[in-house]
Amino acid sequence: MPSPWRLPEMSPWRSRSLSIPPESTRAWLSLAVWEFWMGLVVCGAAGLGVQLIATARDGIITVFDFTNCYAAPPIVQPCERVAYRTGVLNAAMNDWCGALLIGVALWLLWELWIATAPKPITDEFLKLLDDSFGRDWRRPRTWPWTRIAFAYGFTLVGIASGLAIGLAASTILSSPRFVRVPTAHVDTSQRFRQAR
Repeated sequence: MPSPWRLPEMSPWRSRSLSIPPESTRAWLSLAVWEFWMGLVVCGAAGLGVQLIATARDGIITVFDFTNCYAAPPIVQPCERVAYRTGVLNAAMNDWCGALLIGVALWLLWELWIATAPKPITDEFLKLLDDSFGRDWRRPRTWPWTRIAFAYGFTLVGIASGLAIGLAASTILSSPRFVRVPTAHVDTSQRFRQAR
């Protein structure tokens, strides 16, 4: 009998299995470093995705044709006409890439939750007890608080560190030392006509 087809492993960290709860100091350190790194990756992916979506509309350029506004009367109203618009496809691609990055961040958070899943109960009596007195989502005291702590405890530290690093880099790069003062550029035009 052929073995059933299984979904290939897509998890980014399943080269070594995690032991939850960690039994040794080395296991705690490994879990902390790994979750801290995952928090930085989640923060980077979500932050870049939000930034791409927020700034997507800045690349749309609209050119207006005002030549009819200065014609001899009577002027057809409205005189403001859109000549052409460009950058809409670029904005759509930025929105798509931003949504994908936010999806990657959510996928990584889900994988963190799955990595800390408890081992399945194999004893029939313990399974019956778990079904009878297990978690009730209407009562917060029965929620899996320890699993939440193992899955997202060090991850939140990584996310906070990623935000702090991003804000520090933004502050440093926007300081007067790095910002160029724009030089004034004035275009002038003048028409000369021959006097008769």
